[in-house]
Amino acid sequence: MEKIFDVMILGAGAAGLSAGIYTSRGKLDTLILSEGITGGQMVLTNEIANYPGVETIKGYELVAIMKRQAKGFGCSMKANVKIRNYHLNEEVKSVELEDGRVFRAKAVILAPGGRPRSLDIPGEKEFEGRGISYCATCDADFFRDKRLVVVGGGNSALEEAVTLTHFASHVTIVHQFDHFQAFAHAVEEAEKNPKISFILESELRAYVGGEKLEKVKIENLKTGEMQELETDGVFVFIGYQPNTNAFRGLVETNDRGEIVVDPSMKTSIPGVFAAGDSIAKRYRQVTTAVSDGTIAALSAAEFIRS
Repeated sequence: MEKIFDVMILGAGAAGLSAGIYTSRGKLDTLILSEGITGGQMVLTNEIANYPGVETIKGYELVAIMKRQAKGFGCSMKANVKIRNYHLNEEVKSVELEDGRVFRAKAVILAPGGRPRSLDIPGEKEFEGRGISYCATCDADFFRDKRLVVVGGGNSALEEAVTLTHFASHVTIVHQFDHFQAFAHAVEEAEKNPKISFILESELRAYVGGEKLEKVKIENLKTGEMQELETDGVFVFIGYQPNTNAFRGLVETNDRGEIVVDPSMKTSIPGVFAAGDSIAKRYRQVTTAVSDGTIAALSAAEFIRS
């Protein structure tokens, strides 16, 4: 007889692993499928210093612990799979892999995660985690009394730049336009901060350094003039991309492609839940993803019992 799991979790980041821990410990037969490596964005995080109960831990170390916990409770995992088709509207949900295998479950939790938009310029891959960051809350403390660059002109960029001034010696905001797309109060707060300066109508063209990031190349978009700016770190805030292309048209998403859920993490399809960085929400932290995964798992368990 073909196996039907109780819960199938699509994604193995903080949300997916947390959901797997809860469902498998609740004696639900659980499978986690991930199209990438286990851990998601956590694997790319050098140090996590704001996870409650843990003073500091490498991202990959936290992933290993969570993976071990889930497996210890009986959770099955398959990473680096390629999914061809999703069938989520049936009573028994299923996914079909490119190699022809099909996995079925009574409930599904979507946790594909997301990624910050990057600049895609020379030096980016070399200095990610060694000077380039996408999260002030996560990494600001590592840049005490350092010179920083913030890229972006929306609310996140200006608000995070102000946050960074509590740690850094100076912050330079680089923005491609001559005006900001942020709320007036955010612009005013940044402009009156003595530790913030601005380079407008300009874009970063390269990250430069040796063992760590040392400077950035910046082009003035009006004149074409290039300048080099010494810096100890760059924080990029130009938007966020949820990994939801495969689910658009299957479940309800908003205009940013984020999955729409209710407070119980229910999507528009009965028996399908979502959690983590792929859902419509404001804050994206390891702790918020863990919370989402927990709620989705408990809701999935309740759905199956009912």
